[in-house]
Amino acid sequence: MASIDDVHPDARHDRSAAISRRTLLALAGAVGGTLVLPAPAATAPPSTLAAGPVAEEYRRLLLTHTRWVEQQWDPAIGAYRAADFRFAAVLGNAVLLTTDGYDATVAGVDATTLRQRTLATITRFAATNRLAGGSEWGRRLFWDSTFELYFVLAARLLWSELTAATRANVEAIARGQAAYTYALGTGNDPLSGSWTPNGSTGGFRGDTKLEEMGVYAQAIAPGLAWAPAGDAEAARWRDRFVFWAANSSGLPAADRANPAVIDGRRIDELMTAHNLHDTFVVENHDSVNPHYQAELWRTAGRTAAHFLAAGVPLPQVLTRQPNGRELWATLRLLASDAGEPVMPMVADRYHLYGRDVLPLAFLAQVQGDRHAARAEADLASRLMPYLRYAPENRLTKFSGEEKYEPEARAELAIAYLFHRWRTTAVQPVTSGEFFAAAAGARTFGADAGLTAQQTSAGFAAAVTKPGQVRFLWQPGHDNWLIDTRAPAFLPATAGAPTRQWTAAYTATRDGIDATATVLQTPAGWAGYATLPTGTVVYAGPGPSSLTLFNLTMPGVPGLDGSRTFTGPNGTVTPPAGLGDGGTDEVTFPARAARHVRFLGRSASGQYGYSLFAVEAYDTSGTDRARGRTVTASSADPNYPAANAVDGNPATRWAVARDDRGRADSWLAVDLGATVQLTRVRLSWESAYATAYLVQTSTDGTTWSTAVTAPSTATLGAWARIDDRAGLVAHGATGPIAASAAQVTIPAATLIEGYAGTGTDLAAAAARRLPTGGPATLRLSDADGYLTLLNLSPTAVTGAALTLPNGDRLYRGVSIVRADGGLTLTASVPAGGGAVRPARFTLTGRPPTGTRFNVADSHHLTVTAPAGAAVDVGLTAGTWSVQAQVPAGTSRAYAVPVTGPVTPTSDLARGRTTFPTSPLPAGMGEPSQAVDGNPSTAWRPGPNGRMVVDLADTRAVTSITLTWTGSNHPAPTIETSTEGTAYAPFSGPTNARYIAVAVPGWRTGDAELSELQVG
Repeated sequence: MASIDDVHPDARHDRSAAISRRTLLALAGAVGGTLVLPAPAATAPPSTLAAGPVAEEYRRLLLTHTRWVEQQWDPAIGAYRAADFRFAAVLGNAVLLTTDGYDATVAGVDATTLRQRTLATITRFAATNRLAGGSEWGRRLFWDSTFELYFVLAARLLWSELTAATRANVEAIARGQAAYTYALGTGNDPLSGSWTPNGSTGGFRGDTKLEEMGVYAQAIAPGLAWAPAGDAEAARWRDRFVFWAANSSGLPAADRANPAVIDGRRIDELMTAHNLHDTFVVENHDSVNPHYQAELWRTAGRTAAHFLAAGVPLPQVLTRQPNGRELWATLRLLASDAGEPVMPMVADRYHLYGRDVLPLAFLAQVQGDRHAARAEADLASRLMPYLRYAPENRLTKFSGEEKYEPEARAELAIAYLFHRWRTTAVQPVTSGEFFAAAAGARTFGADAGLTAQQTSAGFAAAVTKPGQVRFLWQPGHDNWLIDTRAPAFLPATAGAPTRQWTAAYTATRDGIDATATVLQTPAGWAGYATLPTGTVVYAGPGPSSLTLFNLTMPGVPGLDGSRTFTGPNGTVTPPAGLGDGGTDEVTFPARAARHVRFLGRSASGQYGYSLFAVEAYDTSGTDRARGRTVTASSADPNYPAANAVDGNPATRWAVARDDRGRADSWLAVDLGATVQLTRVRLSWESAYATAYLVQTSTDGTTWSTAVTAPSTATLGAWARIDDRAGLVAHGATGPIAASAAQVTIPAATLIEGYAGTGTDLAAAAARRLPTGGPATLRLSDADGYLTLLNLSPTAVTGAALTLPNGDRLYRGVSIVRADGGLTLTASVPAGGGAVRPARFTLTGRPPTGTRFNVADSHHLTVTAPAGAAVDVGLTAGTWSVQAQVPAGTSRAYAVPVTGPVTPTSDLARGRTTFPTSPLPAGMGEPSQAVDGNPSTAWRPGPNGRMVVDLADTRAVTSITLTWTGSNHPAPTIETSTEGTAYAPFSGPTNARYIAVAVPGWRTGDAELSELQVG
């Protein structure tokens, strides 16, 4: 490959040559001077293009994964297989063949053979594409066009080695697909069945059209990127490409308030689609789905690779995506320590690592986001152990089918190219910085049904979506500790809630980031609270459980094949290997049996049970189950019971769809004769049993249990899990128990979950909890926060709570008790909850009867009892004072206002503001007008206009603007209920959106420091 100083001046028109210096500079300018492109060729790139450790890991992964690729070679056709587009693996091959460091030992094939097979595959499938005159594949948008994109890029990387006929076919594919997609306008592809972008309108409830619009855009990209300069068709294609790429992340209320220009088009004029919830979250398959939210950057990455490889500046829409910043903030709120977001509702897109690489690589290496670089580096560090885990040499597993391998390989290759094309490495922030910036709490609305919190210590969430209800907890952000596909604490048998209440508290509005959720279920009331420390509090029906991952995956922290638990009686490591998925080897003393069966007790997730194989071995080591008669409690018609004993590891039995929620499903095998049985092997699909029995019978009627899986250990009132998390069960009916893959907590008054090892669990279990109010009011002061969960349909009003710890003052009136504790009066809504931070702390011993009236985060009044003076220390953050109050008198204290005063009645405080991203030229952050911080302000910019979304339609009686000075044009204020049509504000009205415009604003004019809505 030519060096930067050795390029052809006319390379822009000759795609087989290196790009020119002028084009290279234009390309660098398009992405901030950080990406350059060595032109496509078959020789090594200049050594000056340092790849970095993540890229080196990607190269090693591509080499190792080539062993899977070679298994796809089909001698009958002289190419890689067509099934599931497996021939698209040629992109990974092309990248390896055109970069340095090819290692045949790691790849399992020599470079010459790989090159011959790659070129043969490109030649064959270029000719069989429908757009090139063939009949085997192509033209169809879903999903042929995606694999055409990979395929064309592979051909371009090896362009100089292709025949003229093959080049012509590749050109026909790229241009033909762009022309075909353009000709559809905003209509549906007749070849793609029910897949549709829903015209230009999109959709957001239940099933976003973000992905579909992204496919329409990416189908145009190869033809557009590689079109010769001045091509008339390409000019039309570009306009349509920008339309689809922009609208994929459309949110009308935000977009119509945004005059920012991308690719020469104003966002408020370009955008028509509604593909996002107004809380900047995406739904797919009727549930919040981060995997599909990441499609915004997955499709951008696929398309960007073509523009960069062609030496063409990136369209701005790829780096200035409408609402992109807000969508990325949502994914960070759901992030784990492995770079992969938590999947709060969906079980079939979990730990699908190979398909998570490209969005992060694009955000990090093309957009230059250091937080994305952190997530990418974390994911990259897990990929090799993941690849080596059974089934070996696969980039998608656990919840992913093998059909995803070609896509994962192609996108890993693109991610590698992004790294190789950089001149300046993107330095990741530290993990601490990443999670500190990601921290926050948010409720995503009743439609989405998710209330989530990210902290520096972990992630927690409550899902209230019908059919998906669960509580989640991920201490330490460890997505290989607690399996969030199963509910945490809330029993799976609780049933659908008949009533629900949820709230997210934010530091800006409430002085705390926290959440509280209360549900009424057929099994009883349940409450769940999440705290800024990563601690969670649960009260409700039991028994409760946490399902744990317990695999042996060397290189992934915590996955050493065992889990260790510590309780009051010491430390224990239960035997692993049963109840954690994969392959279970169940052994027992020889027993006479003609029949053997698996009987389920609990499943790992919502899909019940599915087995690839059931094998039953006698004393001679012979599998007596192979090919025998099998029966089952139920079976999916596509996965009959006989599949479990057919000897084919690719076929499987699965329970019927209607029985997925049944815990006691079973499968039995008639061995044909009575034998001495000693061992049973169960090979699980991803729907596995976490608890079950292996039973035998001589007559098929009377069964005896050979093994109860898994074995359990009794711990006590508290338990530490693998030095990663801890549990405390207050008022439990029995001890906490643990197996290698599950922790079970019997019914308890209150359960607290602590992240990490910083909490003395024995002391936490022994401490006195707050008391008071009805028995249905559950109280916790974990980590100094007062949690209240009202598990009843009746409001708690003016309850006198006893707080044993007397050094924390919460909002309201607290009176010192004779025992040194406090009595606090509190109210909680019916079927609701609250989480309250300590507003002030006390040092010293105030006399009995002292009253502390805390108005908010900055103001309190101390009243001394008639017979004694008060002399105590008061602290709030960095502020402190020695409060000295004579007997029988009161004194007020105020913390100097340097931040938000909380809680607030200001309807605008901390709410979402528009324009979102990208901001118009010259405009500052609108959010700074509603952050409650008097030292920040919104800079309007030329003719600036901002909107605040109050989150719901509310009665608005007043709107107050505070400026940094008096020299500003007269503002106009408007209101709206739906975010598109606005009317002037002239007095009390119902509104959700408040708009402030400053026509004629010029640099040097005053800025808006606060917008208050009452």
